[in-house]
Amino acid sequence: MEQLNFTFPALDPASGRALAGVVGSGDLEVLAEPGAAGTTTVSVTTSVTGMGRVWEAVLTRVLAATPLPATKIEINDFGATPGVVRMRIEQAFEELTGSGREA
Repeated sequence: MEQLNFTFPALDPASGRALAGVVGSGDLEVLAEPGAAGTTTVSVTTSVTGMGRVWEAVLTRVLAATPLPATKIEINDFGATPGVVRMRIEQAFEELTGSGREA
């Protein structure tokens, strides 16, 4: 297992908590809760080692594209593709904000 940590700029804290996905073969779960104002932190636990640059690229594309609520995100990965990662993060933010977002 590999543990990765990332930080991104954000807006005011999110107002609630969210869960998207489940850990299982080829999938992942995203747990989100309010974070410190101005910062989103992401903690990734993954079964696939050596993919830190890929995770950074995917998370930067999703989380740095537009301002989002400050959130503490925990991702538990079991070999998900970048497309699934993006979809699960967007699902979590949709649940947090009550609306979808274009990313």
